[in-house]
Amino acid sequence: MIKKSLWSQSTGNGEPLFLIHGMGSASTAWKEIIPTLSQRFRVITLDLPGHGNTPLIESQPMDPTSLGNAIFELADAYGIEKMHIVGNSLGGWIALEMAASNPDRVLSVTGLAPAGLWLTPYSSRIPGTAGSKIIASALKHVAPTLLRFESVRKIGFSSISPRWNELSLDICRDATIAMGRSPGYYPAWDALLKKRFDKEIDPKVTVTIIFGDADNTLPVRTCQERSLAPKHAKWLILSECGHAPMWDAPEDVSSEIFSTTQRAK
Repeated sequence: MIKKSLWSQSTGNGEPLFLIHGMGSASTAWKEIIPTLSQRFRVITLDLPGHGNTPLIESQPMDPTSLGNAIFELADAYGIEKMHIVGNSLGGWIALEMAASNPDRVLSVTGLAPAGLWLTPYSSRIPGTAGSKIIASALKHVAPTLLRFESVRKIGFSSISPRWNELSLDICRDATIAMGRSPGYYPAWDALLKKRFDKEIDPKVTVTIIFGDADNTLPVRTCQERSLAPKHAKWLILSECGHAPMWDAPEDVSSEIFSTTQRAK
Protein backbone atom coordinates (compact mmCIF):
# COMPACT_ATOMS: atom_id res chain seq x y z
CA MET A 1 0.00 0.00 0.00
CA ILE A 2 1.41 3.39 -1.03
CA LYS A 3 1.14 5.93 1.77
CA LYS A 4 0.43 9.37 0.38
CA SER A 5 -1.34 12.53 1.50
CA LEU A 6 -2.75 13.45 -1.93
CA TRP A 7 -5.34 11.32 -3.70
CA SER A 8 -3.84 10.16 -6.96
CA GLN A 9 -4.25 7.71 -9.79
CA SER A 10 -1.72 6.18 -12.16
CA THR A 11 -2.38 4.87 -15.66
CA GLY A 12 -0.19 3.82 -18.58
CA ASN A 13 3.49 2.95 -18.81
CA GLY A 14 6.64 4.89 -19.58
CA GLU A 15 8.30 7.92 -18.06
CA PRO A 16 6.27 9.46 -15.22
CA LEU A 17 4.12 12.44 -16.21
CA PHE A 18 2.32 14.33 -13.43
CA LEU A 19 -0.81 16.36 -14.24
CA ILE A 20 -1.59 19.18 -11.78
CA HIS A 21 -5.00 20.86 -11.93
CA GLY A 22 -5.91 24.43 -11.08
CA MET A 23 -7.64 26.13 -8.17
CA GLY A 24 -11.21 24.96 -7.67
CA SER A 25 -10.66 22.11 -10.11
CA ALA A 26 -9.73 18.44 -9.73
CA SER A 27 -7.96 15.61 -11.50
CA THR A 28 -11.10 15.10 -13.60
CA ALA A 29 -10.07 18.20 -15.60
CA TRP A 30 -7.60 16.05 -17.55
CA LYS A 31 -10.01 13.42 -18.89
CA GLU A 32 -9.80 14.71 -22.47
CA ILE A 33 -6.07 14.08 -22.85
CA ILE A 34 -5.29 11.20 -20.48
CA PRO A 35 -6.04 8.46 -23.06
CA THR A 36 -3.58 10.02 -25.52
CA LEU A 37 -0.85 10.75 -22.98
CA SER A 38 -1.07 7.32 -21.34
CA GLN A 39 -0.06 5.70 -24.62
CA ARG A 40 3.47 7.01 -24.07
CA PHE A 41 3.70 7.87 -20.36
CA ARG A 42 2.85 6.67 -16.92
CA VAL A 43 0.31 9.40 -16.27
CA ILE A 44 -0.27 10.35 -12.64
CA THR A 45 -3.22 12.58 -11.84
CA LEU A 46 -3.76 13.99 -8.38
CA ASP A 47 -6.12 16.12 -6.35
CA LEU A 48 -4.60 19.05 -4.47
CA PRO A 49 -5.55 19.53 -0.79
CA GLY A 50 -9.21 20.47 -0.42
CA HIS A 51 -9.92 19.54 -4.03
CA GLY A 52 -11.49 16.43 -5.51
CA ASN A 53 -10.89 13.41 -3.29
CA THR A 54 -8.14 14.97 -1.17
CA PRO A 55 -9.41 16.42 2.13
CA LEU A 56 -8.39 19.83 3.38
CA ILE A 57 -6.11 19.69 6.40
CA GLU A 58 -6.04 22.97 8.29
CA SER A 59 -2.29 22.77 8.89
CA GLN A 60 -1.50 22.21 5.20
CA PRO A 61 0.24 25.25 3.64
CA MET A 62 -1.48 26.07 0.35
CA ASP A 63 1.11 28.28 -1.36
CA PRO A 64 2.51 27.00 -4.68
CA THR A 65 5.91 26.10 -3.24
CA SER A 66 4.44 24.01 -0.41
CA LEU A 67 2.00 22.29 -2.76
CA GLY A 68 4.93 21.43 -5.01
CA ASN A 69 6.73 19.88 -2.05
CA ALA A 70 3.64 17.77 -1.34
CA ILE A 71 3.75 16.49 -4.93
CA PHE A 72 7.43 15.60 -4.55
CA GLU A 73 6.41 13.60 -1.47
CA LEU A 74 3.75 11.87 -3.56
CA ALA A 75 6.41 11.02 -6.15
CA ASP A 76 8.60 9.61 -3.37
CA ALA A 77 5.71 7.41 -2.25
CA TYR A 78 5.48 6.03 -5.79
CA GLY A 79 9.24 5.54 -5.89
CA ILE A 80 9.58 8.10 -8.68
CA GLU A 81 12.79 10.14 -8.83
CA LYS A 82 12.50 12.08 -12.10
CA MET A 83 9.32 13.28 -13.78
CA HIS A 84 7.69 15.41 -16.42
CA ILE A 85 5.05 17.86 -15.17
CA VAL A 86 2.03 19.45 -16.82
CA GLY A 87 0.04 22.02 -14.89
CA ASN A 88 -2.94 24.26 -15.57
CA SER A 89 -3.43 27.67 -13.92
CA LEU A 90 -2.37 27.25 -10.25
CA GLY A 91 -1.05 23.84 -11.29
CA GLY A 92 1.20 25.53 -13.83
CA TRP A 93 2.62 27.81 -11.16
CA ILE A 94 3.22 24.81 -8.91
CA ALA A 95 5.05 23.06 -11.77
CA LEU A 96 7.32 26.07 -12.28
CA GLU A 97 8.11 26.20 -8.55
CA MET A 98 8.97 22.50 -8.57
CA ALA A 99 11.35 22.97 -11.49
CA ALA A 100 12.99 25.98 -9.83
CA SER A 101 13.48 24.26 -6.48
CA ASN A 102 14.56 20.83 -7.72
CA PRO A 103 15.78 20.82 -11.33
CA ASP A 104 17.47 17.45 -10.86
CA ARG A 105 14.06 15.79 -10.48
CA VAL A 106 11.99 17.71 -13.03
CA LEU A 107 12.71 16.76 -16.64
CA SER A 108 10.23 19.13 -18.26
CA VAL A 109 7.37 21.51 -17.52
CA THR A 110 4.40 22.27 -19.74
CA GLY A 111 2.49 25.17 -18.21
CA LEU A 112 -1.06 25.59 -19.52
CA ALA A 113 -2.16 29.15 -18.69
CA PRO A 114 0.08 29.14 -15.60
CA ALA A 115 -0.77 31.53 -12.80
CA GLY A 116 1.88 33.68 -11.13
CA LEU A 117 3.23 35.44 -14.22
CA TRP A 118 2.10 38.91 -13.20
CA LEU A 119 4.27 41.93 -12.43
CA THR A 120 1.92 43.19 -9.74
CA PRO A 121 0.81 40.46 -7.33
CA TYR A 122 -2.82 40.38 -6.29
CA SER A 123 -3.52 41.87 -2.89
CA SER A 124 -7.08 40.50 -2.81
CA ARG A 125 -9.08 37.85 -4.61
CA ILE A 126 -10.14 38.65 -8.17
CA PRO A 127 -13.65 40.14 -8.14
CA GLY A 128 -16.24 37.60 -9.20
CA THR A 129 -14.43 34.53 -7.93
CA ALA A 130 -16.69 34.30 -4.90
CA GLY A 131 -19.71 34.40 -7.20
CA SER A 132 -18.40 31.51 -9.28
CA LYS A 133 -17.81 29.45 -6.18
CA ILE A 134 -21.27 30.20 -4.77
CA ILE A 135 -23.01 29.29 -8.02
CA ALA A 136 -21.03 26.06 -8.37
CA SER A 137 -21.80 25.10 -4.76
CA ALA A 138 -25.51 25.65 -5.38
CA LEU A 139 -25.49 23.62 -8.59
CA LYS A 140 -23.24 20.71 -7.62
CA HIS A 141 -26.14 18.35 -6.83
CA VAL A 142 -28.27 19.27 -9.85
CA ALA A 143 -25.46 19.91 -12.35
CA PRO A 144 -26.06 16.75 -14.41
CA THR A 145 -29.62 17.89 -15.11
CA LEU A 146 -29.26 21.67 -15.47
CA LEU A 147 -26.13 21.53 -17.59
CA ARG A 148 -28.05 19.76 -20.31
CA PHE A 149 -29.50 23.17 -21.13
CA GLU A 150 -27.29 25.24 -23.44
CA SER A 151 -28.26 28.48 -21.68
CA VAL A 152 -26.92 27.16 -18.37
CA ARG A 153 -23.66 26.00 -19.94
CA LYS A 154 -23.25 29.40 -21.56
CA ILE A 155 -23.62 31.17 -18.22
CA GLY A 156 -21.12 28.87 -16.55
CA PHE A 157 -18.48 28.43 -19.24
CA SER A 158 -18.57 31.22 -21.86
CA SER A 159 -16.08 33.28 -19.84
CA ILE A 160 -13.72 30.30 -19.54
CA SER A 161 -13.84 28.96 -23.07
CA PRO A 162 -14.59 30.59 -26.45
CA ARG A 163 -15.66 27.09 -27.49
CA TRP A 164 -18.01 26.62 -24.54
CA ASN A 165 -20.76 25.28 -26.80
CA GLU A 166 -18.42 22.50 -27.98
CA LEU A 167 -17.45 21.32 -24.50
CA SER A 168 -18.82 17.93 -23.57
CA LEU A 169 -21.42 17.57 -20.86
CA ASP A 170 -18.87 15.54 -18.88
CA ILE A 171 -16.37 18.41 -18.85
CA CYS A 172 -19.01 20.91 -17.71
CA ARG A 173 -20.44 18.58 -15.09
CA ASP A 174 -17.05 17.57 -13.67
CA ALA A 175 -15.85 21.18 -13.52
CA THR A 176 -19.00 22.38 -11.76
CA ILE A 177 -18.91 19.59 -9.21
CA ALA A 178 -15.18 20.09 -8.59
CA MET A 179 -15.64 23.81 -7.94
CA GLY A 180 -18.68 23.25 -5.75
CA ARG A 181 -16.88 20.67 -3.63
CA SER A 182 -13.52 22.40 -3.18
CA PRO A 183 -13.01 23.60 0.41
CA GLY A 184 -9.40 24.30 -0.57
CA TYR A 185 -10.43 26.96 -3.09
CA TYR A 186 -10.32 30.01 -0.81
CA PRO A 187 -7.27 28.83 1.19
CA ALA A 188 -5.40 28.39 -2.11
CA TRP A 189 -6.49 31.85 -3.24
CA ASP A 190 -5.36 33.48 -0.03
CA ALA A 191 -2.02 31.63 -0.10
CA LEU A 192 -1.02 33.15 -3.44
CA LEU A 193 -1.89 36.75 -2.55
CA LYS A 194 1.06 39.15 -2.66
CA LYS A 195 3.11 36.51 -4.47
CA ARG A 196 4.23 35.83 -8.03
CA PHE A 197 6.58 33.42 -9.74
CA ASP A 198 9.94 35.17 -9.92
CA LYS A 199 12.54 32.42 -9.67
CA GLU A 200 15.15 31.11 -12.08
CA ILE A 201 14.82 27.67 -13.65
CA ASP A 202 17.90 25.77 -14.73
CA PRO A 203 18.08 25.63 -18.55
CA LYS A 204 18.44 21.85 -18.35
CA VAL A 205 14.72 21.72 -17.50
CA THR A 206 12.74 21.97 -20.74
CA VAL A 207 9.86 24.44 -20.37
CA THR A 208 6.87 25.26 -22.56
CA ILE A 209 4.33 27.95 -21.65
CA ILE A 210 0.96 27.84 -23.42
CA PHE A 211 -1.78 30.46 -23.21
CA GLY A 212 -5.02 30.75 -25.11
CA ASP A 213 -5.74 33.92 -27.08
CA ALA A 214 -9.11 34.20 -25.30
CA ASP A 215 -8.02 33.65 -21.70
CA ASN A 216 -10.31 35.89 -19.64
CA THR A 217 -9.18 34.44 -16.32
CA LEU A 218 -5.51 35.37 -16.73
CA PRO A 219 -5.63 38.04 -19.45
CA VAL A 220 -2.61 38.99 -21.51
CA ARG A 221 -2.51 42.61 -20.31
CA THR A 222 -1.93 41.71 -16.66
CA CYS A 223 -1.17 38.01 -16.19
CA GLN A 224 1.06 36.85 -19.04
CA GLU A 225 4.37 38.57 -18.32
CA ARG A 226 7.01 36.86 -20.44
CA SER A 227 9.91 38.40 -18.51
CA LEU A 228 8.97 36.23 -15.51
CA ALA A 229 9.10 33.00 -17.51
CA PRO A 230 12.42 31.18 -17.96
CA LYS A 231 14.43 32.76 -20.77
CA HIS A 232 14.81 29.38 -22.45
CA ALA A 233 11.08 28.60 -22.34
CA LYS A 234 9.05 28.08 -25.49
CA TRP A 235 6.08 30.50 -25.40
CA LEU A 236 3.02 29.53 -27.42
CA ILE A 237 -0.39 31.15 -27.96
CA LEU A 238 -3.23 28.90 -29.13
CA SER A 239 -6.04 30.45 -31.15
CA GLU A 240 -9.70 30.19 -30.11
CA CYS A 241 -8.58 28.91 -26.75
CA GLY A 242 -9.42 29.98 -23.20
CA HIS A 243 -8.11 29.28 -19.71
CA ALA A 244 -8.25 25.48 -20.02
CA PRO A 245 -6.36 24.69 -23.25
CA MET A 246 -6.70 20.94 -22.65
CA TRP A 247 -10.46 21.39 -23.13
CA ASP A 248 -10.42 23.72 -26.12
CA ALA A 249 -7.51 22.19 -28.03
CA PRO A 250 -6.77 18.72 -26.62
CA GLU A 251 -4.94 17.51 -29.73
CA ASP A 252 -2.71 20.59 -29.90
CA VAL A 253 -1.98 20.42 -26.19
CA SER A 254 -1.13 16.72 -26.32
CA SER A 255 1.17 17.38 -29.28
CA GLU A 256 2.99 20.15 -27.42
CA ILE A 257 3.38 17.95 -24.35
CA PHE A 258 4.92 15.24 -26.50
CA SER A 259 7.21 17.80 -28.14
CA THR A 260 8.29 19.28 -24.79
CA THR A 261 9.06 15.90 -23.23
CA GLN A 262 10.94 14.82 -26.35
CA ARG A 263 13.15 17.93 -26.20
CA ALA A 264 14.03 16.98 -22.64
CA LYS A 265 15.84 13.82 -23.77
